Amino acid sequence: MKRVGVDIGGTQLRCAIFDQDGNILEKFKIRNDRSLSAKENLDRLIAFINQRNEEFQFHTIGIGCPGPLNLRLGKILNPPNLNEDWCNLEIVKYFEEKTGIKTFLNGDGKLAGLAEATLGAGKGYESVFYITISTGVGGAYIYRGEIMTGANAMAGEVYNLMVCDDPYHRKNALPGSTNENCSGSALERMALERYGHPVSCKDLFQLYYQGDPIAVELVEQKFILGMARAIGNISCIVDPDIFVLGGSIANKEPIVFDKLCEKAKEFVPFPQFLRIRHAQFEDDAGLIGAALLEN
Repeated sequence: MKRVGVDIGGTQLRCAIFDQDGNILEKFKIRNDRSLSAKENLDRLIAFINQRNEEFQFHTIGIGCPGPLNLRLGKILNPPNLNEDWCNLEIVKYFEEKTGIKTFLNGDGKLAGLAEATLGAGKGYESVFYITISTGVGGAYIYRGEIMTGANAMAGEVYNLMVCDDPYHRKNALPGSTNENCSGSALERMALERYGHPVSCKDLFQLYYQGDPIAVELVEQKFILGMARAIGNISCIVDPDIFVLGGSIANKEPIVFDKLCEKAKEFVPFPQFLRIRHAQFEDDAGLIGAALLEN
């Protein structure tokens, strides 16, 4: 029984074929060509799926996409990193009409969380909270192997979780939220303000390791403190067995990761039982989670 996982991104569209044990048999990726319509882009993926379906007879297709989404209607709403032609696209209906294969949709971050909870760093735990920290901050709550979506598909979406009183915010984000204070884009924005010239996230962390006072303030008082508070807030509401942290910042800055884990102990009721682990999967997490979707 073979399945297909699809990952819709701002720069790339990817899909992979999985066997019944979750092993990747074949991958296919194309550029998300902004000169083409959304359906024209998808048709290139669908052509590959239909061609390979003659051999594999796929059981399901799972699609991971940036939110916001309407899961009831299988529709992409208005993701900020996709152009307007993707807005209000009934992507589930389109795939099913073009392939004849049962198709499911969920957020890319939630599917990465599902992959980690089912097969990765959270495997074996009943309650897993996944947080991705990269250009933005996202999350997913997985309970007994299922994504907890909530009434409006917003359960686990920690990007708007309040962690400080900083007044800055962009469209669709709240002042003082994790996304506006702890994400890679937020750190680069604040670094630009403080240094007076662009500083990449990677360079900011290098300055931090060198003891640069501005970098120390931003990394410790904004990133580490903010994410530690977020973990504390989540613990008070969900109390998961384990936190799994993924994304480029969590995976590529082990010293900062360790300091975050220690700081988070100050904000949870039972610090001796706090479990935080690195995500096991990287770029393929969303594809793996998409292939696991069944409802």
